[in-house]
Amino acid sequence: MTEKKDTLVFQGRRRLLVDELSATGMFSERVLKAIGSVPRHLFVQEGLEELAYKDMPVAIEAGQTISQPSTVAFQTQLLDFKPGNRILEIGTGCGYQTAVLFYLGAEVFSIERQEELFLKARENLTNAGYLFPEDECSVSKIHLFLGDGFEGLKDLAPFDGIIVTCGAPSLPEALMRQLAPGGKMVIPVDEPGQENASEKKQILKVITRKPDGKFTGRDVSRMSFVPMLKGVEKQK
Repeated sequence: MTEKKDTLVFQGRRRLLVDELSATGMFSERVLKAIGSVPRHLFVQEGLEELAYKDMPVAIEAGQTISQPSTVAFQTQLLDFKPGNRILEIGTGCGYQTAVLFYLGAEVFSIERQEELFLKARENLTNAGYLFPEDECSVSKIHLFLGDGFEGLKDLAPFDGIIVTCGAPSLPEALMRQLAPGGKMVIPVDEPGQENASEKKQILKVITRKPDGKFTGRDVSRMSFVPMLKGVEKQK
């Protein structure tokens, strides 16, 4: 496997991508800086690096895709967290969204159900310089877990924010209970009436837990994500 590098060509393409996203007027300078700094081509499948800085999903391992940059930026913007906040990510995928959250100062706890992707994300984040062996770093800010995203990480809760990168059939109660008062969860939830649809559409929601422990929610937009599935899939 050829070692991937962050060349001037890739850096230039990243700047053009940021210009494209900036022109929409949807994103803060903080989020745009993260998109312009995290090398997305280090997270896509080998041979597809030329597509890394187009605003489109790109194939990754295990038959999955990496979300398009505008979607990553949009979900990150909606989460609206502060540096030092503890963020739970459901669906590590290739690790790109994890890296964006880390760049913005979050302590990230990320769960992936597919072992192949879990191992690949760990490799990608290590190669990109965001993840270090425990014996080389006394305080790690990225924690990766192989597990069922529906269950979350109750032993490590509460979290200041939760970001779900796959389409849930409904709001997962276990995750909602792991949200700290004042925290937000950004989650795509299947639109009703799609039981027999081959490709479901989701409503992107922002759920906020108020200081009294109650929840409020708002619908933001309609989007399309890979489905959120239960259980753990071991590598074959």
